[in-house]
Amino acid sequence: MSDWYILDENNKAIKSSVEHWTEWSQKNPTRKVIGKTKIGDDLISTVFLGLEHGYWPDLNILWETMVFGQSCNDQYQERYSSHERAVEGHERIVRAVINGEMLMGEE
Repeated sequence: MSDWYILDENNKAIKSSVEHWTEWSQKNPTRKVIGKTKIGDDLISTVFLGLEHGYWPDLNILWETMVFGQSCNDQYQERYSSHERAVEGHERIVRAVINGEMLMGEE
């Protein structure tokens, strides 16, 4: 069974049901978007997934950054276990794209 989460007022993940997540998601569409940055032909998008994507117990992988565009052949992604790490990851990846750094693998 998949684990669903919503965010509290401090962006901490709270376990939820899929029904509650759906309702929360519809009422809070902007809360799911951590960052969306366009640089040339590249788009860096960081979002709250709401669905657990981790493989390890006690480590909730609920946020994701993806880069769409030529700087990484549309194949770059990082996932995070906290809102803070997602914000930091988004900013770091934006700087990397601006600086023309090669994006490879996950953190």
